[in-house]
Amino acid sequence: MIFMSGCTLGPNYRRPAVEVPGTYRGASSPEASQPQEAAPQQAPQLGGNASLQGSQPADNLPQETSQPAEQSFGDQEWWEVFQDPQLQGLIRTALKQNYDVRIAAARILEARAQLGITRADQLPAINAGGSAVNERYPRTKILPQAPFETNYTEVSASFNWELDFWGKYRRATEAARANLLATEWARRAVLNALVSNVAASYFQLRAYDLQLEISRRTLATRQESLQLTRALSDGGAGTMLDVRQAEELVSVAAETIPDLERRIQQQENFISTLLGNNPGPIARGIKLTEQPHLPQVPAGIPSRLLERRPDIREAEAELIAANARIGVAKAAYFPQITLTAVSGLLSSALTNLFTGPAGFWAFGGSLVQPVFAGGRIKSGVKLSEARKEELVLNYQQTIQQAFRGVSDALVGYRKNREFRQHQEQLVDSAQDAARLSEVRYRGGATNYLEVLTNETNSFNAELGLAQAQLNELVSLVELYRNLGGGWGS
Repeated sequence: MIFMSGCTLGPNYRRPAVEVPGTYRGASSPEASQPQEAAPQQAPQLGGNASLQGSQPADNLPQETSQPAEQSFGDQEWWEVFQDPQLQGLIRTALKQNYDVRIAAARILEARAQLGITRADQLPAINAGGSAVNERYPRTKILPQAPFETNYTEVSASFNWELDFWGKYRRATEAARANLLATEWARRAVLNALVSNVAASYFQLRAYDLQLEISRRTLATRQESLQLTRALSDGGAGTMLDVRQAEELVSVAAETIPDLERRIQQQENFISTLLGNNPGPIARGIKLTEQPHLPQVPAGIPSRLLERRPDIREAEAELIAANARIGVAKAAYFPQITLTAVSGLLSSALTNLFTGPAGFWAFGGSLVQPVFAGGRIKSGVKLSEARKEELVLNYQQTIQQAFRGVSDALVGYRKNREFRQHQEQLVDSAQDAARLSEVRYRGGATNYLEVLTNETNSFNAELGLAQAQLNELVSLVELYRNLGGGWGS
């Protein structure tokens, strides 16, 4: 029996082979931008009978792997990446109060409880009980001596144990343990997304603040220019067309202010929701243009991404669970062997329950072998195998999408930084052109149409620079998220 109990049906888990590129496309080095032929690599195994499942206590959370020599940007803690004190405070609040995080934590408790229920099937069930019965039998053809009454008192204990010869319950426990790990990795994926969402939303808010500041400053400057244009027109040095064009500049600057004020309040409401709060104002910290960030960030080794990204680890844990369920399905082919026993005391008088020949006992075993189930068992095995194959493809697809996400973020951050640098040059040129046009107009060397054109270009260039600065920071956030950062603490 001990030997047979060591058997487990179904395949032991092996991590599927995946194609891991030697470097990320989009990295800053010239070599990384060249196409490379990536040979399939077998990632490190997690163990035979699933060392991820069986080598640690069931209630333990997944342990971190050792850090590689080449560190990745995703390995940095979020407070090292986002150094704005106000943003750090918002992230801390979100990690404590966000409803998605709290829901994910509750799901872990559910999975932990389900693991306990499933694991209990491996153990025998022992029950104790007692009863006191008083019965009256009427006179019938079968009982002509009736009516009569009888009563008895019983105290008993029962034992029932279905032996896990084929590993059905051990495989089910293995699947439940993997589901627990998947739920924990799902929670960490929520943390990963939440940190990035709060940071990106905060930078968007600071971009709106900057655009509002630009609009108000431009409006004040144009109102002063309008007064001067009216004075020149009244003095005969200008025309009414110049006045109308100056009024047009004022209106263009003025109309952006209420729209930006609307966006600011709506963005504050969105951030408040991320924090788990009702809509309200959001404290500001460092200006958008002064947010510290690295010009270049280390992406690390691509194979490290398989251990770092929580969505990849979640997909693998779900695959482990599906692999274990194949053994559960195959165990239905074999007989179920159950041991039962019952022992107790039975007496017609309570006073004699613990004296005299009141004891009774019984023990035995049963074996049930499926003979015909209409193809149900075979279909169950095929279903579990197909489910595993689906999750293998899902795991491989998740890895492929992760590599794409990192590559997109790398090239996005680098190109957005270059675009922002060109936009700064454009702003300098546009502002100088607007200043020179104003001087030429006041000197009578040109009409106000030139001022109108260059003022409009300068205003749009400033707003474009604010957007470019935002895009650079948001692409940095996306890179951090795609490298699996933000869930460690």
